[in-house]
Amino acid sequence: MRIGYFLSCEEYTPAQLIEQAKAAQDAGFQSLWISDHFHPWNDEQGQSPFVWSIIGALSQVVSIPVTTAVTCPIIRMHPTVTAQAAATSAVLHDGRFVLGVGTGEALNEHINGDRWPFADERLEMLEESIEVMRELWKGDFVTHRGRHYQVDQARIYTLPAEPPKVYISAFGPKAIEVAARIGDGYVSTTPDGDLVGKFRDLGGGDKPVQGGFKGCWAPSEDEGVRIAHRLWPNSGVPGELSQVLPSPRHFEQASQLVTEDMMRESVVCGPDPAGHARQLQQYEKAGFDEVYIANMGPHYSELIDMYRSEFL
Repeated sequence: MRIGYFLSCEEYTPAQLIEQAKAAQDAGFQSLWISDHFHPWNDEQGQSPFVWSIIGALSQVVSIPVTTAVTCPIIRMHPTVTAQAAATSAVLHDGRFVLGVGTGEALNEHINGDRWPFADERLEMLEESIEVMRELWKGDFVTHRGRHYQVDQARIYTLPAEPPKVYISAFGPKAIEVAARIGDGYVSTTPDGDLVGKFRDLGGGDKPVQGGFKGCWAPSEDEGVRIAHRLWPNSGVPGELSQVLPSPRHFEQASQLVTEDMMRESVVCGPDPAGHARQLQQYEKAGFDEVYIANMGPHYSELIDMYRSEFL
């Protein structure tokens, strides 16, 4: 199982993201994930740089593969624009760029005043958007009149030698079916072997499966819990709330229900590598091919150093 590093655009400045990427590659991490947000989950996280600018900058400082985890190409950005951004990113990274996509969250996608569709409609939109992007990556002029998207004589001129791979994030049965049928790979943040099995059985076969989790390195477990609870209590918000809440302040309100003890149970906190080993083993046992670790808080250098010495 490959181990990669997860860059959290919600929490870190562009300079810190580039610093982490360089350090991760030097430490032996084999690839990178990077999140795509317009807003952070809450004001305490405090950042949200434009992911495509960061991906371009990464191409100048690292040579390991980069995957968006994940981009939503259905509302905030039209699939034609996402297709162009992904194509340029693949050129910059010499083909080592993967477009990870999903159906997104209202937090990021409502900003232009568009209606926030229900999950089934968003999944339908995602499938059509992937169709549009793949047509554009063929290099010809594309005119498309679909249920959700219109394209009028569009052509992408800057293209990689091979079209970008599209990995699909999925949690429910309908999304798993779509991911298996049209995706080049599968993305999840849950070490669920049943979901991986369904993906493979429904047509995913031996396509790559990527997973990821967050930890919080700190000098002690208690300090790590406090940092995680201050910055990422939204990770304890249950069910579909993460998809439908429209702003950081709504996440802050919902996160008031999340306690430090809940964070202690759900996030690996502190300096002990044993908790990270258990997390990695869960993903390996579930059948993941790649797993990505993100840090919460200021001690990302220490987490990277721990992985260098203990796992890489």
